[in-house]
Amino acid sequence: MNNQKTFEYLQQFLTDERLQKINHFAPESSDFVLPVIEDVFQFRNAAAIVRSVEACGFHKIVAMESENEFNPNLRVTKGAETWVDVERMPHSLDSIKEIKNRGYKIIAVSPEKNATLLPDFQTTEPVALVFGTEAAGVTDEILDFADETLAIPMYGFTRSFNVSVAAAICVYELKQKLIKSNIDYLLSEEKLWEMKVRWSVNSIKSGEQILAKYLRDLTNK
Repeated sequence: MNNQKTFEYLQQFLTDERLQKINHFAPESSDFVLPVIEDVFQFRNAAAIVRSVEACGFHKIVAMESENEFNPNLRVTKGAETWVDVERMPHSLDSIKEIKNRGYKIIAVSPEKNATLLPDFQTTEPVALVFGTEAAGVTDEILDFADETLAIPMYGFTRSFNVSVAAAICVYELKQKLIKSNIDYLLSEEKLWEMKVRWSVNSIKSGEQILAKYLRDLTNK
């Protein structure tokens, strides 16, 4: 599928306002930082993570599920779920290995194993930030497999942030570091057009059916 041509076709079904927003925000999107969420069970946390990730211009999350379904509360996301691609994977070390094979350095957000403090953390390669469950944190096997651990400095009696707060702090801080760096962290042209197609489909009533018909017509030509 030629994503550029597909997006150009889908434009006719978008309002001018929505098309303007897609064209404005897409160039700032990045998958250089990939939040990976371990089996979050509170739907408000799931929603808050989606909202924070989108606000920082990172438009993909991996939700590893076992006992709990990653099910964001739409009243909390404020529409961010339209823009963020949630990839659901089994809650397992094999999923983390698959993410690493995609070219991501695995960073467990946890104070264990001589963790680097967030203000001191620097990276020149794509990173997958693994956030643990609300109760137990990052699982031991993922901590052992991770390339590095990352800790948020704490200044009070409380020794940890809520998982959605931790995710917001980390993605925002890393976005600031990337902006100030010379790293080419933005999406490739191919990924950019692919994302614009996804955003368009999510923005159009019956978008999936319209896209499917368009692709069928192309095949039958």
